Amino acid sequence: MQIHESAENYLETIYMLQKKLGSVRSIDICNELGFSKPTVSVAMKNFYKEGYIDKNEEGYITLTEKGKDIATRMYERHVIVAEFFMSIGVDKETALKDSCKIEHDLSSETFECMKKHYLEFTGKDLPQFN
Repeated sequence: MQIHESAENYLETIYMLQKKLGSVRSIDICNELGFSKPTVSVAMKNFYKEGYIDKNEEGYITLTEKGKDIATRMYERHVIVAEFFMSIGVDKETALKDSCKIEHDLSSETFECMKKHYLEFTGKDLPQFN
């Protein structure tokens, strides 16, 4: 399975929901992303088949190491890009929306430079993403 932007969004959403709720079911993903149950069900079956998630008998979804690697990478990009935008004066709502749009398309080089500049400019420590 080649990971596309939509797959990255699903995995990042599962990661964020796990941090927020502790446990995640397909309905939580539907509610968060605004997708139908059948759409999410098909995606989860594909993620399970490709080894990105595990699902227990009660229907709770957890990320495998493979899935978590992608999810945390995307979450880090989301947070750092949004923080970078806010540090240059972009309001929070716009920064969060814009970071969602571009986090998938930035090259590693550009992202690492943004992150380095943000950390040097603000003097803040990076949040933990695991």
